[in-house]
Amino acid sequence: MKTIETAVRVPGGEGKLTLYLRDNLDMERYAVRPMVLVIPGGAYAFCSDREADPVALSFLAQGCHAAVLRYSCAPDAVFPTALQELAESVALIRENAKAWHVDPGRIYLCGFSAGGHLALSLGVFWNNEKFREVLPPAEKIRPNGLILAYPVVTSGTFAHRGSIENLLGKDREKEELLTLVSLEKQVSADVPPCFLWTTDGDRDVPAENSLLLALSLRANGVPVELHMFRRGGHGLSLGTKEMNEKTETGDVAFPEIQAWLPLALTWLNVDGKTKEEDRDHQGL
Repeated sequence: MKTIETAVRVPGGEGKLTLYLRDNLDMERYAVRPMVLVIPGGAYAFCSDREADPVALSFLAQGCHAAVLRYSCAPDAVFPTALQELAESVALIRENAKAWHVDPGRIYLCGFSAGGHLALSLGVFWNNEKFREVLPPAEKIRPNGLILAYPVVTSGTFAHRGSIENLLGKDREKEELLTLVSLEKQVSADVPPCFLWTTDGDRDVPAENSLLLALSLRANGVPVELHMFRRGGHGLSLGTKEMNEKTETGDVAFPEIQAWLPLALTWLNVDGKTKEEDRDHQGL
C-alpha cells in the first residue's frame, strides 16, 4: 500500500486529502481499480475520525483504492468552501488516474451525515451553471456514484439544524440559500447513481432525509438503492462495537448495520463485471 497526503487549497479553506493506494499486482484484471473517496460527518463543525480512515481501509481491504477528505469546517469556512475542496479532490484523483492505477470512470464518494450532504452536493451541483466559476470543469469532477450513510439532505422540516447553520454561517436565514442546500430540491437526471442507508431510530438526522432524497431520485430517473435498518441511532459508521463507543447507542455492536459495507460493495460491482454481464447472468 502507498499512502499520499496532500493539501487541497481553495479560497477560504484548506482541506487535507489522504490517499490509500493498493499495490499494483501486475495482474491485468487489477491493473486499475475503483476509488472510494470517504467524506466523514461532523455537522460541518469537524470531521469525525470514526467515519474517516477506518471506513477507507475497509474499502481498501476489499480491492478498492480509497481516500479520505478532511474538509474545512465552521466557523472558519462556510458554503461553498467544502464543496470546492471536494471538487478539487475528485479532479486531482481523475488527473492522476493513470499514475495511481485508478479507473477514472469509477470514482465514488462515500459520505456520512454532513459528509453525505457534502458528497450529494457535488452529485447535484457538478454541472450546475451557478458554480461554473468556482468549481473545476464539470467533466473532471463528476462522481460516478454516491454512497450516502445517514446523510443530511434537507433544510426543511426534517433538517439537522446544526449542520445547515454551520454550513451557511451568517447567511443561515437566507431563503434562497436554504433552498439551494436543501438537496432533495436540487436533484436532476444528471445526479450519479446513489446507494443510501439510514436507521429508523436516528434521532439526529431522521430517516426522512434519505426517504425524501430517494423519492426525488426516483422522480428524476436516477438509479437508487435504499436500506433502512430498524435498530440503531446516528453516527454508527461501520456498525462495530469499537466504532459505536462514543455514539448515543453506547458500547454496542450492530451486526445488521455492518451489512451496509458488503451491500455497498455489491452495488459498486467491484469484481469488474459490467451491467450488461449482470443482466445476462440474470437472464434479462
